Amino acid sequence: MIRNATAVWNGSGKDGNGNLTTQSTVLDHAQYSFNTRFADGIGTNPEELIAAAHAGCFTMKLSFTLNEKGFTADSLTTRCNITFENGAITQSHLIVEGKVPQISDEEFQAAVKDAEANCPISKVLNTTISSEATLVP
Repeated sequence: MIRNATAVWNGSGKDGNGNLTTQSTVLDHAQYSFNTRFADGIGTNPEELIAAAHAGCFTMKLSFTLNEKGFTADSLTTRCNITFENGAITQSHLIVEGKVPQISDEEFQAAVKDAEANCPISKVLNTTISSEATLVP
């Protein structure tokens, strides 16, 4: 399986602008620029796209991990905070809330740590990865 996306950039780094298009066209010429990355411009940026990819990958891996242990989540909600400092992504922090019938908090925490370490996006990121998890009734 190969997936792709295309970036187009016009102009200088600070004053130019670009757009991103994904193979699925969920992003279809989505605008990005210096302001969307480093200020409050309208559009997307690479770091929030990494956050979305990590949150999505981790949450799906967590679901599979729970299934392997005999549990099915009613819901899993994950927020990913990407820290960008001095020109580098220095941390990806996953915050997950799960509603999983009949699972103990200990089993849930173990599944979260497994998914954190083993989702494909975690494996590709060269940064500190951390998580916190809340099991809700």
